[in-house]
Amino acid sequence: MGKYFGTDGFRGEANIDLTVEHAYKVGRYLGYYYGKNHKDGKAGIVIGKDTRRSSYMFEYSLVAGLTASGADVYLMHVTPTPSVSYVVRLDEFDCGIMISASHNPYYDNGIKVINGQGYKLEANVEAEIEAYIDGEIPEIPFAKREQIGKTVDYSMGRNRYIGYLMTLATRSYKKMRVGLDCANGAASTVAKAVFEALGAKTYVIHNTPDGTNINDGCGSTHIEQLKQLVKDQQLDIGFAYDGDADRCLAVDETGEVIDGDKILYACGCYLSERGELSNNTVVTTVMSNLGLYKAFDNKGIRYEKTAVGDKYVFENMMENGHSLGGEQSGHIIFSKYATTGDGVLTSIKLMEVILEKKMKASELFRDIKIYPQLLVNVRVKSKPEARADEDVIAAVKRVEEVLGDEGRILLRESGTEPVLRVMVEAATDELCKKYVDEVVQVIKEKGHEV
Repeated sequence: MGKYFGTDGFRGEANIDLTVEHAYKVGRYLGYYYGKNHKDGKAGIVIGKDTRRSSYMFEYSLVAGLTASGADVYLMHVTPTPSVSYVVRLDEFDCGIMISASHNPYYDNGIKVINGQGYKLEANVEAEIEAYIDGEIPEIPFAKREQIGKTVDYSMGRNRYIGYLMTLATRSYKKMRVGLDCANGAASTVAKAVFEALGAKTYVIHNTPDGTNINDGCGSTHIEQLKQLVKDQQLDIGFAYDGDADRCLAVDETGEVIDGDKILYACGCYLSERGELSNNTVVTTVMSNLGLYKAFDNKGIRYEKTAVGDKYVFENMMENGHSLGGEQSGHIIFSKYATTGDGVLTSIKLMEVILEKKMKASELFRDIKIYPQLLVNVRVKSKPEARADEDVIAAVKRVEEVLGDEGRILLRESGTEPVLRVMVEAATDELCKKYVDEVVQVIKEKGHEV
């Protein structure tokens, strides 16, 4: 990770860690960098944003920087992250920018840059942007006269993305009763339109963003209200998205949560049965549940493990030609259809499994046993120092030895926050808590906690 750019772009609290000056300079450098590839110096760059109040502020700052460097800017307005990735590829823009902090609270924000192939920006370009922000690169000349960039309304790009999603459904959703939790975020502009156009009877909650209620007690990180909606309205299934709609979790007709691991299992088995799972392999991260791996073993499906982050999942998929991968948190990538996690696309693919197999959602998971899992975040002064502490390492090793093959422990640094994540899987919730507490206590005793 760089000084400003982490695993998911440049992220932080608005006007504290990520300021309007930062956004302006990011725009200035991107307009200059991509403009060099054009004879007239004019790059074409598309921008989307989620519903945070600060997203508008950062949008204007980016536009000022980009047009001042000569780039033409196309505004998709409030739209999911995967729609920006889709439009970049479809309309051959030089790059795309998504303004979002995903599942974080409204006061955080982020700048995700997507290259012309729809992938996350290359690390070397991120490093150049950081050098420019810190004054290590000479000042970039301003565009003048007719070379100054223009700004274009491009809401049609979002509409084309909605149309694309509709083409991916294999059957009508008529007679299906579906709940949607849009997290008061970017899914508010897309999800209901897609499901209703496909014939579903939809029940939508958290679909009225006001700039400060994004992810607030709702969406994929707070799924309790969707569970209640599914049970109260006797729905067939419910889907919950995060702020920028690149994640999806679900709730089956009994009110049980279907996390990313279960989605990978259902879709992986379905594709494997149809001979459509490339290399008969699913790409996961180290956070996936032990129960998922045992279930895949029983089905004869191979799997790979990457570092946490859909960026790493996608890199593995591209390098090895795999077609399905994702994270427990609900970032699911279907590489045949998208280059990033896509919450609404994931919903459509899970609906395909249910309808084609003519099964209730709950019946898809009879053969997988998910191990109890507990994840605790500890805010620390220095992630590398805390993780490298010999006593912390020893505490983790003791837990590993006790758990053996019937569980596991994982200690890792967050890529977006100043926290260490301590995760334990074991036979019972009580054991998970016991072993997590043991490691967390050592981290605190050694003075690493903030």
